[in-house]
Amino acid sequence: MSLFKRIFSKEKKETLDKGLEKTNTSFLSKLSKVVAGKSRVDANVLDNLEEVLISSDVGVETTLKIIDRIEARVAKDKYLGTDELNTILREEISGLLAETNVGNETEFAIPTDKKPYVLMVVGVNGVGKTTTIGKLASQFKNSGLKVVLGAADTFRAAAIDQLQVWADRVDVPLVRQDMGSDPASVAFDTLESGVAQGADVIIIDTAGRLHNKVNLMNELTKIKRVMQKVVGDAPHDVLLVLDGSTGQNAFEQVKQFSKATEVTSLAVTKLDGTAKGGVVIGISDQFQIPVKYIGIGEGIDDLQVFNKVEFVDSFFK
Repeated sequence: MSLFKRIFSKEKKETLDKGLEKTNTSFLSKLSKVVAGKSRVDANVLDNLEEVLISSDVGVETTLKIIDRIEARVAKDKYLGTDELNTILREEISGLLAETNVGNETEFAIPTDKKPYVLMVVGVNGVGKTTTIGKLASQFKNSGLKVVLGAADTFRAAAIDQLQVWADRVDVPLVRQDMGSDPASVAFDTLESGVAQGADVIIIDTAGRLHNKVNLMNELTKIKRVMQKVVGDAPHDVLLVLDGSTGQNAFEQVKQFSKATEVTSLAVTKLDGTAKGGVVIGISDQFQIPVKYIGIGEGIDDLQVFNKVEFVDSFFK
């Protein structure tokens, strides 16, 4: 379809196809078994389809919503053929993603009326949070934007050091303090430094602890409050990073972080190593939070802006 070539470059589309290959193969294999020997969509086909969607980590609530919509279409057309099921399913999933993910973004961009644009990144340890920050910094810099990073995850020395490695690799400044320092103090210093340097984008890393949600909530609230002393409406985006390979556990993380702070966008990483790509559909729909970025490989350029049209095309390829 020429539409897809217009939206994404051929190289970027091929990377996305490859990144979702395990998800695509697993899902279509299950789907083919649902319709095997069946000529039309009936109650038995829909029951089996429900199992396929849930086992593909789309999530129970979103699966039931999809099944209800397909049932409504079947009710209108009693002789809906199984050969049309793939197309119908694709349309319904596209429709769900369109409700939350407005527009078809293809490039790493920020609102032109926010300078500096302050991005606060949250997520549990091990999901690829620091790596995502590093890759974002690289993409923003390659787009001609001046980037400053802030190491406000002061709970672990390794987190500060890892972010320093990325800052050096991408060649962007990093504001840091010693392990155990007040995270809000680091965020404050980072914003002051970013404003002084004329930064376009400031990315603040935060601690990934969920063992005590009250502490997490208090910490994130304090970071926000302190940042607003420098940039009145900061942060402009609270990005929650999730490991796509954890499937249903990712749903729980969104739930917990949404209680601790107002999450405004999602980045889903490690989709290339798993068949659980359906989690992107379920989380976006269930929590009504747009997916902004997806990670589909180890390379520095393998973080892509999430594009719902391209994603669905690769999911059903």
